[in-house]
Amino acid sequence: MTWERVSAGNSGTWLLGDLTVNRIGFGAMRLTGRAAFHQGIARDRSQVIGVLRRAVELGVNHIDTAAFYFSRLRSANELINSALAPYPDDLVIATKVGPARDASGEWTTPARPDQLRGQVEENLRQLGRDHLDVVNLRLMGQDSISEHFGALAELRDAGLIRHLGISAARPPHLAQAQAIAPVVCVQNRYGIDARASTEMLHMCAAHDIAFVPFFSLAGEGREAGAVDAEQEQILAVARAHGVSPTQVRLAWTLRQGRHVLAIPGTGNPDHLIDNLAAGSLHLTREDLELLDSINSTAPLHPDAGCRQPREQNAVLDQRDRS
Repeated sequence: MTWERVSAGNSGTWLLGDLTVNRIGFGAMRLTGRAAFHQGIARDRSQVIGVLRRAVELGVNHIDTAAFYFSRLRSANELINSALAPYPDDLVIATKVGPARDASGEWTTPARPDQLRGQVEENLRQLGRDHLDVVNLRLMGQDSISEHFGALAELRDAGLIRHLGISAARPPHLAQAQAIAPVVCVQNRYGIDARASTEMLHMCAAHDIAFVPFFSLAGEGREAGAVDAEQEQILAVARAHGVSPTQVRLAWTLRQGRHVLAIPGTGNPDHLIDNLAAGSLHLTREDLELLDSINSTAPLHPDAGCRQPREQNAVLDQRDRS
């Protein structure tokens, strides 16, 4: 790997509705701090803005964000606006609506269908856009999404939204949504050690719908970030290729189908390069068989907090991952 040639374009492309995106994008949840939402230390604003600009320079043209991604000092949408506006013509910004937080950051009752327009307009205001490229309805455990998705479909017809998706969804939800309006993507938790959404992964492939996994790097750490321990199988593949475990996780994720779009997030410039380099990592059949042997209850290697060697010898903080 020649690090000067790292590019999001090395991962290949996918047509998100009528928008072409590189398969490695960028998740904005961790822009506000070293852990999601109110926890952790606020990031240096200039560093985060620099990471966003560098990501776009390196070919990232798909950013995932939400108005409820904010901490006491930072708002992900505001940082994206400050860093990237006026936006490149090919940049696709996907947002989520449904969950709600009050001004103090506490989670409140999820939005009713009639409240979704306000959430869409808040994203528009924060991002400085006149329409949103993709809006995902983030489910909050409900069985039926028809009313909520129908409300978003009306906003799509009004020109405020270009494309629609769903998040944290089950197969019946996809059928409900498709009966109302086209679905261009599904965002679910998925990764080497979190495969509960495998049925949805295959369903999306059958319908040419993008599958966008979140927490594929964080694993069991979820919002808190990646845990220090790592599965021995991942470490073995990383050692064999001389790369980080993060690259192995992302490369495995991308190998699950051409319709899979990765959205790793970071506020660290070294981690950004490491994430994008995964698009060029070729996993062998033997690598995949070893990684596929992992399940969500696989034991963690006691020495997995040790860093793997990399060509530029940068030290990685595995907690800064999503």
